[in-house]
Amino acid sequence: MSENVPTPANDQTPAVSGLQQRREHGDPAPRVVDVRTGQWGVHGSGDTTGFGGLTREVILPGESARPYGGWFDSVVDILEELIVEDGKAVSDVIERVVVDRDELTIFIAREHLVEVCRWLRDDQDLRFELCLGVSGVHYPGDKGAELHAVYHLMSVTHNRNLRLEVTCPDEDCQIPSVVSVYPGNDWHERETWDLMGIVFTGHPGLTRTAMPDDWVGHPQRKDYPLGGIPVEYKGATVPPPDTRRSYN
Repeated sequence: MSENVPTPANDQTPAVSGLQQRREHGDPAPRVVDVRTGQWGVHGSGDTTGFGGLTREVILPGESARPYGGWFDSVVDILEELIVEDGKAVSDVIERVVVDRDELTIFIAREHLVEVCRWLRDDQDLRFELCLGVSGVHYPGDKGAELHAVYHLMSVTHNRNLRLEVTCPDEDCQIPSVVSVYPGNDWHERETWDLMGIVFTGHPGLTRTAMPDDWVGHPQRKDYPLGGIPVEYKGATVPPPDTRRSYN
C-alpha cells in the first residue's frame, strides 16, 4: 500500500490488529541459575566421584528475537491470533519464546496451559495432535520458577515438533493437568508428580507410579537427600552413597 494514501478521519479500525499485538521481547541474555561443583553437584562427604574440582554453570537461554526462522514464526503468529480472538493479552499467556539448537520452546503461563494445548491440537494450521509426554525439571536456583514441566508436542499432519514449558514455584507446585486434551499424558503426569513433586490439578487419579504410596518426598528433585541402603554383591557390601568417604 502506498504511503501517500491518507487515513480517513472517521476510520474506526483499531490501531493495533491481532497480529500486531505481539509481546515485547524479553531479555535475550542467557541466565545463570546455578553453579555446580563436582561430578553431580553434591557437597560434603557425599561426593565420591573424585571430580570435586569441577565447576559448571547451569545456564538457561534468554528470549529469542524475531524472525525465529522457518515455520516457527507462523506457528507463534497463529497462536497469538487465537489468544487475541479469545479476548486475552498475548503477554498474559506467552511468557517467552526461545529458539535454541534449532528447536522451538514456548513458555506458557500455567493458568492458560490447557486452552493453549487445545488450540495447538485443534487449529487446522497447527494440528499438534500428539503429546509425547511431560517431563519435570528442578532448578533450585531459578527463584520463583524452581520446577519446570516440559511438554513435547508433535504435528503428524505437518511433521513438526514443538516444546511447551510451564514453570511453578516450590511453594505452589501446581500445574493444570492436560489429560482432558491429551489423554495419553495420564501416566506421564503421575510419574512426574511421583518423582518431581509437581501436582497436576484436575488429573483423574494422581497416584504414584514408581515409589510406594506411603513414600515421603520426590526422589528426582535436586534437594532430595542422597541416602541409600547397603547393597550386597558376590559377598561384598557396598555402603549407601551418603556414608561413603570423599575422595576429593
